[in-house]
Amino acid sequence: MPRSSKPTGCKTCRLCGRASRLVSTALEICGECIRSRPEAALPIAKSVHAQTRSAFNLPVSPPDAPNGVKCPLCSRECVIGAGGRGFCGLRTADGDRLVHLGGTPRHGILDWYRDPLPTNCVADWVCDGSRQFGFHNLAVFYSSCTFNCLFCQNWHFRRTSPGRTPGPSAEELAGAANPWTFCACFFGGDPASQMLHALTAARHLANSGVVVCWETAGTSQPKLLDYAVQLSLDTGGCVKFDLKALDNNLHTALTGASNQRTLENFARAARRSAERPTPPLVVASSLLVPGYVDAGEVERIARFIAGINPNIPYSLLAFAPQFYMADLPRTSRAHAEEAQAAARAAGLTNVRIGNRHLLSAEPSDRQEV
Repeated sequence: MPRSSKPTGCKTCRLCGRASRLVSTALEICGECIRSRPEAALPIAKSVHAQTRSAFNLPVSPPDAPNGVKCPLCSRECVIGAGGRGFCGLRTADGDRLVHLGGTPRHGILDWYRDPLPTNCVADWVCDGSRQFGFHNLAVFYSSCTFNCLFCQNWHFRRTSPGRTPGPSAEELAGAANPWTFCACFFGGDPASQMLHALTAARHLANSGVVVCWETAGTSQPKLLDYAVQLSLDTGGCVKFDLKALDNNLHTALTGASNQRTLENFARAARRSAERPTPPLVVASSLLVPGYVDAGEVERIARFIAGINPNIPYSLLAFAPQFYMADLPRTSRAHAEEAQAAARAAGLTNVRIGNRHLLSAEPSDRQEV
């Protein structure tokens, strides 16, 4: 089960033997070894992910059952056999038929609330909602995900059972909007595993004049992403991509999954960003996980973004110790500022440090005791 303890002393990387506060107890591998020695690091990480999935009675890996039914909704492309479940936990199979336990227009597994504007949106410094005092955002939190991030900031959704009382239909969710609803944001978890519900609700909301936004790791089927992007483009909303790492080995170790679909979908959406520069259609963000997502990793991410459009806003988010990486320290101010400088040096014109109130004043060299 996830730990909630405060950061403690040094931990030792089991591959290189380096002792540091910036080595996660859960992984027992430092960021450098993950990048440079993936053949040794990734099997260890795979075992850790399996344990953390089992703790919540979730499939340890995407199923690939012989003669199973393929789910086409996200990058995991589960092939589900009789009695099995898809990686997100929301799909089973009945013979040659895919069975949805949630995430359809008729039934979403989610929570929603009214978030007064301005709010702490990832894009709050560039979106129109930040100027809408007296209005609110309809925040839609989907309780499922296609990744298994060991540092998940919203890990509690894993306690949700798809067999609970059915959640709202897409139409019922959209009906929660009122004259003070300026925008709606679909996040989680991640909307990718429930895009059939999310897109239907978003279309109803768009038709009633609500701005539609998304916050996602970008793993949905590309054509479904296209529909989401179009709804945001038409309504004045934005698509916020969480780019966790550019190095695929690091991404796999931290999230249990490849970043290939994420990068492809980001590029697919970002190429449309020139269609509406203001407010920006696409916004990127990265969580600055101490010891893992350092300035060098941010520079690589930023270079990727700048190669598509250097004007895409990029938010660097402070890490708060959570889930299986609760023993790491908070992001230091020095770490954040170094990452911001690296992103700008890579060619991005609009880079911001978000969640500054979470930053630690402790110098980064003291975190490397």
